[in-house]
Parts: sequence; C-alpha cells; structure tokens
Amino acid sequence: MCLVAMPDNISLAGADWTAMTASYDDRALLLGETLVVADLHVGRGTGGNLELPVGSGSDMVQRFQSLVERHDPAEVIIAGDLLHSFQTVPRSVESTVAGLKSACQAVGARLLVTPGNHDTMLDSVWDGPTETTYRVGETVVCHGHEAPDVDADRYVVGHDHPTISIEGQRQPCYLVGSGQYRGSDVVMLPSFNRLNAGVEVNEMRASDFQSPLVTDADRLEPVVWDESGRETLSFPPLGEFRRML
Repeated sequence: MCLVAMPDNISLAGADWTAMTASYDDRALLLGETLVVADLHVGRGTGGNLELPVGSGSDMVQRFQSLVERHDPAEVIIAGDLLHSFQTVPRSVESTVAGLKSACQAVGARLLVTPGNHDTMLDSVWDGPTETTYRVGETVVCHGHEAPDVDADRYVVGHDHPTISIEGQRQPCYLVGSGQYRGSDVVMLPSFNRLNAGVEVNEMRASDFQSPLVTDADRLEPVVWDESGRETLSFPPLGEFRRML
C-alpha cells in the first residue's frame, strides 16, 4: 500500500479552514493559535509492574512541553480524560498535572480542560478553567463521549483512542470525517498517552464507536503522524481502505 505524505498545513475533511491553519503534531492538533490534545489518562501505569511507564509522568510532560515550545500557542485545550482513575489520585498524578500547567505558563498559554468520562476526580488536581464544550471559531472542542448540544461547522473530539493496522503494524491515528454529526465534520484525536493501546478501527462500523458523533465510519479518513519523518501520512476512507486490504 502506498503511503501519501501530506503537508503540515492541511484542509481537514474538505472543510473550509481559510480562517485558520490546521496541522498535526505528536497526536495533537493545532488550530491557529489553539493546541488540542486528548485522552492523556494521567496516572495510567502507576502502581503496576511496568519498568518504564513511558505514557505517564516525565515522558508525557516532556512531550507536552516540546509541543507548546514548538508551536507557542495562545491556549491549550485538553479534550477530556485528563485523568485515568475514577477512584484514586496518586501523588505522581498531581506532579504530572503540575508539569503540564508549568509548560503552558512558560510560554504564556492558557490551559483549559473539557472534562471526559474519566474525569470524575478532576477537581482534586485541577483548579483551572473547564468547559463542557469549547468553541474555537466555527470549531467546537469536546471529549466526545456525549453528543454536544451546540452547533458547529466541525467538532474535535477524543474518547475512542483510534489506531490503525497497516502492513502488520499498529499506529495511533486521527480520524477525519465530513458530515458525521448533524451534517458537520468530525476530527477524532488519538490518545496522547503512549500506554493506551487504543482501538483498531480497520474493521469498525459506526455502531462500534463509543462516541455518538461517529455516524458513518466508512467515510472516516485515517491520518497517521510519522514521527521519524515529521510528516502526516494520509489514507483512503475506511470503507475504501478495507477493500484494499
């Protein structure tokens, strides 16, 4: 299968992004001066037998810090599931969240959370701004576990942790779909946490997704961020992609 490299600044799902540029980087999405990440699940891997919990703690903070330093955003939105556990908040979680705050403060960026279904204990570690949905121009950012009650030209969500298997290798991916929710576009981000195995979307139908914003999986276009080449790799919509395998 041929992988097609895309330029950094792109038009998502054929939508009109003339008012702002949109680009991908390390499982994040940059919308003009707004950086969006989803599903950090801070605390996953703590207390287990992992020798190197690469998805949490200092690794996550370093990747997050690199992102904000590269792009110098005015604001950073965490699109839900900042936390992992429903019941406990280990001390390491507090230090990781503090590191995320510090990274944003260093570049003068405002950090905001749109809570997800895992964020039942968010108040115990987060005293910053929260919004159920957050509007960036004609785009609305939310976690995606519930149907948003606000209209937008496009929605940026997380929640399902999409991955795609290509030639036997599984990679986290973005999913970009036109006309997915109330006729509007949807962009689903992969989990920012490297410990999340994610859900393989190759054979998934709309009913297999947890997010109610996905209504036609065949029209979802996978996009993979290639860290080694620092470029995006685009694939046909899932309906066509399945026929190519």
